Amino acid sequence: MRVKIVWKLFALTTTLCLLLLATIYIGQTIFFKEYYAQRKLSDIQANMQSFKTNYLNSTGNDSIQRLEQDFYLENNARITTLDSNGSLTNAPDFYVEVNGRRFKSEVEETNTIMTIPLYNLLNIEEADEKRSLLEIGTTIRILGLNKNNGNIPVRIASIDPSFEWSFEGIEQVFNDKTIKTGVMSNSISFHEGVITKVEIPDTNAATGFIYSNELFMKKIKEFQVGLIVDEKNNRIDSLQTIEFTENNVKYNLLIDPIKNKDGSTVYVFAMASLQPVDEAVQMLKEYYGYLVLFALLLILLASFYYSKKIAKPLLQINKTTQKIAGLDFSERISISSKDEIGDLSQNINLLSSTLHSYIVQLRQDIEKEKQLENTRKEFISGVSHELKTPLSIMKSCISILKDEVATHKREHYFEAMEKEVDKMDLLIVDMLDLAKFESGTYKMVMDDFYIDKVVENICDQLYLSIAEKELHIQQSLLPVEVVANQHRIEQVITNFMTNAIRYTPQYNAIIVSTVDEINKIRISVENKGAHIPAEQLDKVWDRFYRGDASRHRSQGGTGIGLAISKNILELHGASYGAYNSEDGVVFYFYLNKK
Repeated sequence: MRVKIVWKLFALTTTLCLLLLATIYIGQTIFFKEYYAQRKLSDIQANMQSFKTNYLNSTGNDSIQRLEQDFYLENNARITTLDSNGSLTNAPDFYVEVNGRRFKSEVEETNTIMTIPLYNLLNIEEADEKRSLLEIGTTIRILGLNKNNGNIPVRIASIDPSFEWSFEGIEQVFNDKTIKTGVMSNSISFHEGVITKVEIPDTNAATGFIYSNELFMKKIKEFQVGLIVDEKNNRIDSLQTIEFTENNVKYNLLIDPIKNKDGSTVYVFAMASLQPVDEAVQMLKEYYGYLVLFALLLILLASFYYSKKIAKPLLQINKTTQKIAGLDFSERISISSKDEIGDLSQNINLLSSTLHSYIVQLRQDIEKEKQLENTRKEFISGVSHELKTPLSIMKSCISILKDEVATHKREHYFEAMEKEVDKMDLLIVDMLDLAKFESGTYKMVMDDFYIDKVVENICDQLYLSIAEKELHIQQSLLPVEVVANQHRIEQVITNFMTNAIRYTPQYNAIIVSTVDEINKIRISVENKGAHIPAEQLDKVWDRFYRGDASRHRSQGGTGIGLAISKNILELHGASYGAYNSEDGVVFYFYLNKK
């Protein structure tokens, strides 16, 4: 059986590892690229919404540049905004300013200042290399296209033959005869003048960030040409996503139109590259050889580990059964597998619990039987001891009466025998009560009653004994309702009171009080004029306790009243005790308030 489980575990581990390896391979070669592209596209679209909101709330070119740079750092994708003609709305640092004459519809306009953006005519590296051709004071000629109240430069040239740049996309429009014939004469403008200002951003500066990617600028130009050639058919009214490949790298273009504050249309233009995931997938394919070796090693290690795992519960089962054999049922087998070992573990746990419960019950029965036997023995021993004295007295009285000695005291001897019989009767009743309480089978039935009424009734019942010794009873009672067995609590208070009366010197006082302590009530009986030695305070609750000569049997009592009280209070779960006060002894106990 052990070999079968190990083989099953080995096969399962091997299958699991191979399945995991195949899942990783399929997921990363087929699904991961698509998942990455869709996830990145979704994130960029969501961030474009945030960009649009921030753009509409921006206050100037600097803040827009920061938005574009932050978007690139967060998404690794470039973004900018284009006007309705497809021109950059934010290109304040890549242009020339020309002062001269402008010709439109064969009409000359003098003293005209015109700002010519350069990003459509040459890239930032070319502009930096040919900066000498764009010096202030150079005379240049500009061919432009008027579109939607804007001017788009098509060609710029100077006297220097090496200085002639053109917007290649728009040049194709002018070279197409069909389109050219459809262009109105007032859509073309010529400008000739002197360069008065040149702005070319540094290629390494943050201001040149938007112009530094040639592919991005190329796609902007293509979009602008499409708008110029056929504005109606190329108009975009909602978010549009275009996927294209350049140099074996996949890209996504995202174009989303929005309305500017002045009501004009602005296009949010973004481009994202998927090159990082292509490189990662290629690297993973090369890494699969190492991964297979690792998987094989993992199979061997896992098989060894799980073989040990199988042996471990068997050792645990053996250890637990050894303890059960030694009658130690404290340990449980913590195995819950759905196989033969798991079933065996559960059966052993069930067997252990069953045996433990039976043995505990048997021990309780034996202990109860021993307790009953001890109670019987102590009862017989105590009764025998306590009956010995009255029987001796009665035997002496009978002998005297039989021999007719002191016949004038005949009544006295009969009274003495009657008194001894009453004592024996009281002793037997008390012993029976004590045996019943100590047997562990007696159940207290609880009542609700007022403790102050019970104490007052007991004091009234003991009036003759109190008056006989001319004692003073001081009562400090609260009208509090308690939960207890009224008959047995009366028995406890009576025992405390009779004990106090018996050992209180004549003319002294007995103080009976109840004190409210949150959820409990404290009942105490204090007798004045007598102390109990401190080392014997705990012994007063023992049966037949005789502390000193002052507590001799001749003073009355059976000697087991406090022992009975102790058992009654313990059956109630009540706290109790005794201690020496300044000039007496205090007996007390607690009851629960209703």
